[in-house]
Amino acid sequence: MTGWVTIVGLGPGNEDMVTPEVRAALAEATDVVGYIPYVARVTPRKGLTLHASDNRVEIDRSKHALGMAQSGRKVVVVSSGDPGVFAMAAAVLEAVEHGDVTWRNLDIRVLPGITAMLACAAAVGAPLGHDFCTINLSDNLKPWSLIEKRLRLAAEADFAMAFYNPRSKSRPEGFAKALDVLKEVCTPQQPIIFGRAISTPEQSIKVVPLKDATPDMADMRTMVIVGSSATRIIEREGMPLIYTPRSVVS
Repeated sequence: MTGWVTIVGLGPGNEDMVTPEVRAALAEATDVVGYIPYVARVTPRKGLTLHASDNRVEIDRSKHALGMAQSGRKVVVVSSGDPGVFAMAAAVLEAVEHGDVTWRNLDIRVLPGITAMLACAAAVGAPLGHDFCTINLSDNLKPWSLIEKRLRLAAEADFAMAFYNPRSKSRPEGFAKALDVLKEVCTPQQPIIFGRAISTPEQSIKVVPLKDATPDMADMRTMVIVGSSATRIIEREGMPLIYTPRSVVS
């Protein structure tokens, strides 16, 4: 029996956003490995073993998946969103680089998924329609000084920006500091979009000018998108349409 590892993204929450390619991999798998809430999204069936683990054991989880594939199992490693965006694809490849040299010859595939960033942007229009960057505001795996440096440079370059993991209960001060940087560098009227539980029944979206943004508007289920100075708002009944033009006026 020839084993393999496929690293997939389950999308932001709505099951309709799971791609057919990912569904096919899950249907063929003998084992699913991932963070507890993501594994819970996989429907149990006969012949499938679910291996759920805590959030901060990505490398251990990756080694477990690779070891099972080496023994002939067909392993799907699940992430939310896209597996290559702050998720398990990088962790598995890191384990391959530094682990058992025979793992390098395994059949390893990465299947893309719809990210919360893209789902949130689509829900309001096209705020990422021109140049943009994505920053993970969690300082679990990198120092705050590096986050602040990248944030400041991105703001000075006038990128639209999307923030993952903006504000946790254990680190509420990080997003407050991020807002301070943005308010120092950006213009007060630049729109900031708070999209919580995007694509799920609990979805909520708030759009405010940067000057009115407060730290308590975000938590770990919130996608934060900050428009550039060129981002436009089309007012209408209900949710406005927001877009960043592809053309730049020189």
